[in-house]
Amino acid sequence: MNSGCVVRVGVCAMPKKVHSEPMRKILGELVSSGVGSFCLVFFESRTLFEQPVQEWPLCDALIAFYSEGFPLERVVAYAELRRPYCLNSLREQQTLLDRAKVYQVLVRHQVPVPRHVVVRHQDGWACDSRFLEHDDYIEWDGVRLYKPFVEKPVDAEDHRVCIYYAKPLYGCRRLFRKTASLSSVFDPECRRVRRCGSFIYEEFIPSEHQSDIKVYAVGPEYAYAERRKSPVVDGIVERNTVGKEVRFPVELTAAERRVAATITTAFGQFVCGFDLIRHADGSSFYVNDVNGFSFVKGSEAYYRSCGRILADHLARECLGRSRLGDGPPGVLTRPTGAWVSVVPVVSRGSRSQVNSHLRMRF
Repeated sequence: MNSGCVVRVGVCAMPKKVHSEPMRKILGELVSSGVGSFCLVFFESRTLFEQPVQEWPLCDALIAFYSEGFPLERVVAYAELRRPYCLNSLREQQTLLDRAKVYQVLVRHQVPVPRHVVVRHQDGWACDSRFLEHDDYIEWDGVRLYKPFVEKPVDAEDHRVCIYYAKPLYGCRRLFRKTASLSSVFDPECRRVRRCGSFIYEEFIPSEHQSDIKVYAVGPEYAYAERRKSPVVDGIVERNTVGKEVRFPVELTAAERRVAATITTAFGQFVCGFDLIRHADGSSFYVNDVNGFSFVKGSEAYYRSCGRILADHLARECLGRSRLGDGPPGVLTRPTGAWVSVVPVVSRGSRSQVNSHLRMRF
């Protein structure tokens, strides 16, 4: 494929994600970057859920990422059949759905994580005798964790996280996905850990400024970070005058940037978000969650950087790759019966083409 060819970029995700403002702006920056010529191929819902993968449209590069309801196995089958360049590894996205496996990968790549154990409660209260629970600590196979400690489901799609406290506070703070302006509640009566299911129990890390840091990496050389109030403080979400959660840009240290680069390569996720905690005493930092494909909300600087990095990366990766279609270079070949939206865009096209298309319903 020479530099005059059009790179067909497949966009494959749930409609809510594809139609979001960040996605529209990132794609707009990609196609208007001047780096190469791109044709955006949008995989519509009917394609993803009804059509055989053999009839899905062809592309040179695939931007595909999981969110609730996404048919990941079908998309994996498509990628194995057609072999486009995948911006974010689909197989590793399956790894990201298991918090225990995520920690295994992080530890293997020497990324600092909280001290933790993984416990799989198979039989409710009649659990493995290696698990012991006392008023101020738990013990698993000889490893002891004192309160406060964090209990997280191994299933990454389960956001019911608990933090257990010792006396005099005692009780448990329950974390959950934001509901209105609430992200956690304190339950003074909940003093025992859950015994049904598989959980990670980890040391509670007191954080700098009582805040979390959200990191958004785009490739190994770019990372944008924001600080937000931690949900463990009081569960009240701080919002600005337009109702958005209050966040502040953060400058990452050199060590934190190296970790961001490591995470993108370790999980094969070119676009990847993760959570970072800086210890309150300033001595260290830890990664306690990896989210996969994530993008910043409301940052024009991030959209510009992300779109242009993607344009450069996709153009470079697709050079020399065999054309997947049956037609001549630069011509999109579309299998009969496939449901797909195509936006042909040349290197210096207007972002409005993409934004207009993304306002359409799938």
